[in-house]
Amino acid sequence: MAKVKCAIIGSGNIGTDLMIKIMRTAKNLEMAAMVGIDPQSDGLARAARLGIPTTHDGVEGLKSMPGYGDIGIVFDATSARAHVANDAALRGDGKKIIDMTPAAIGPFNVPVVNLDDNIDAPNVNMVTCGGQATIPIVHAIKQASGRVIYGEIVASIASKSAGPGTRANIDEFTETTSKGIETVGGAEKGKAIIVLNPAEPPLMMRNTVFTLSQGGNREAIEKSIEEMAARVKSYVPGYRLKQKVQFESIGDNAPVNIPGIGPCSGLKTTVFIEVEGAAHYLPAYAGNLDIMTSAALATADLWAEKVQARELV
Repeated sequence: MAKVKCAIIGSGNIGTDLMIKIMRTAKNLEMAAMVGIDPQSDGLARAARLGIPTTHDGVEGLKSMPGYGDIGIVFDATSARAHVANDAALRGDGKKIIDMTPAAIGPFNVPVVNLDDNIDAPNVNMVTCGGQATIPIVHAIKQASGRVIYGEIVASIASKSAGPGTRANIDEFTETTSKGIETVGGAEKGKAIIVLNPAEPPLMMRNTVFTLSQGGNREAIEKSIEEMAARVKSYVPGYRLKQKVQFESIGDNAPVNIPGIGPCSGLKTTVFIEVEGAAHYLPAYAGNLDIMTSAALATADLWAEKVQARELV
């Protein structure tokens, strides 16, 4: 069965790591183009050495490449601002666009939560690295409890793994992740915080999830979290729970005030997650970048599989 050809816009760390993942591990994808704007970038140089067609003229350069018409999927690993222009340029050409920026033009997509709902969307957004790591956990708690009043996540990443794109999109990170906690995770109120940790040697990506829920019980919630972590690990091998899930009862006699909702009681759940990168291109501590490329690859691979199945019918 022929593989679906794909292109990557953005020849930085994320784009280059994704390119190597596609070449090494993709089941249904084939690299057809690597696109950048810096002719001296390492990503373009590596792609050229691997025999992949390249252009440093951005999305317009991609559209003028001889094989553009055969490309079915375009990954955008640039920035939120650049994606708006890239989406406008590609929208009418029938490409499946996988947005790895916080632009969020298309619906939020977290493979283990709502990929099936978004399978026919022309543009899907991969939320953020913190969102990919934590939204599945919020969703798991919602499944086991029935109501998640509040979800807060703190994503701590090594400063060295935060490139220019990440640093330029800090505001978008917090806004996009907060919305994803609500719309995909199922929390009524979401909040996201990102910490760039300058420690040496660099630390692995760590994520802390706090929720306040009602309904369910501790055993069911813990089981749901563990099962969800195993599902994420199926496409992000370095994803793991760092320690046992922690619980604390918040009684009616000492409720917490949730902005926009008011005083609430319930069960506070705290989950600690670590993400180790696969070190395909980036160092192992850059789990924040690895989980984005892994989630995007999982999304595209399944989409390509479904497209091929439809063509056989």
